[in-house]
Amino acid sequence: MTHSFSLLRPYSLTNCSPISYNLSSFHPPFRIHNPQYQNPNPRISRKLTIRSHLPLKNLCKRSNFHHPLPFRKVGSSHLCRDSIENQETEDPISEFGSPLESERGISENNGGTKADWTTSVLLFGLWGVLMYYVFLLSPNQTPSRDDYFLQKLLNLKGDDGFVMNQVLVCLWYIMGLWPLIYAMLLIPSGRSTESKIPVWPFVLLSCFGGAYALLPYFVLWRPPPPTIEEAELGQWPLNFLDSKITSVALALGGLGLIIYAGLASGDTWKEFYQYFRESKLVHITSLDFSLLSAFAPFWVYNDMTVRKWYDKGSWLLPLTLIPFLGPVLYLVFRPSLSEITPVRSAAIKEE
Repeated sequence: MTHSFSLLRPYSLTNCSPISYNLSSFHPPFRIHNPQYQNPNPRISRKLTIRSHLPLKNLCKRSNFHHPLPFRKVGSSHLCRDSIENQETEDPISEFGSPLESERGISENNGGTKADWTTSVLLFGLWGVLMYYVFLLSPNQTPSRDDYFLQKLLNLKGDDGFVMNQVLVCLWYIMGLWPLIYAMLLIPSGRSTESKIPVWPFVLLSCFGGAYALLPYFVLWRPPPPTIEEAELGQWPLNFLDSKITSVALALGGLGLIIYAGLASGDTWKEFYQYFRESKLVHITSLDFSLLSAFAPFWVYNDMTVRKWYDKGSWLLPLTLIPFLGPVLYLVFRPSLSEITPVRSAAIKEE
């Protein structure tokens, strides 16, 4: 038996009008019947009966309601949450959608959906400018030295007596940790439902291309994320990406690299600045680090709202402006997916 629940748009029956549905349309596990009741107005009864033939799932979606009792679909069961929790706290996702959804100007008009592509156009323009700068305008005074540095950083050259710049080494290894941070932020809360574009290919490409590979997905992203099956929580990759062990190990590794770079001498930092001005490898890697740091606060906010943790975790948002350490700190403190909104009522077994 597969149990599924939605992280974004919980259904609720509390706001439903009695004209919109009839309890007699519910199938097992429960049925309401009173043979002694006489309906004084058969027209209303006929109207209720006709409306009751609409699928319950469609009624839930149209009126945006949440049933306090568990109900049953054919072949599967839903985990229904208590509607009292929705009355006490407003969910920013269920009311306004994901953060970028309102920014894109998605609105319904006569049953249709209009999307404002302004954000996508701007992001695509930014990506185009960056690609033009990286390939044509960035400094490239030492191409042979860049090849040597790349071989040394990839451990393709043995010990030849040359000591690599301490800051450059730390930057290189931190760039290897950024794809894991974005994987933990984008999977599952950054997945796209409307555009049907999977996120994992872009996350894999970011291991080689960094922010230059992620920006096309930012252009194509259309919230909200799809429903998460309960079975997914214990499977790869969610069990790894949502693990506190992964978050703590990531934080400790990144903190160690930053401390190691911070202990470098002034001459080492001057040498790194000289590399930045002359080397294409060092220049575009530093720019990549800056881009990943700049986009991280938004995706932290998106993940925070999807997990319904904004009220408790909003104090972490200003800290996410700190490059690398801020987003990692959020990953350490954020609640796991299994802890989101306690389930009050268990699913009823299929008859």
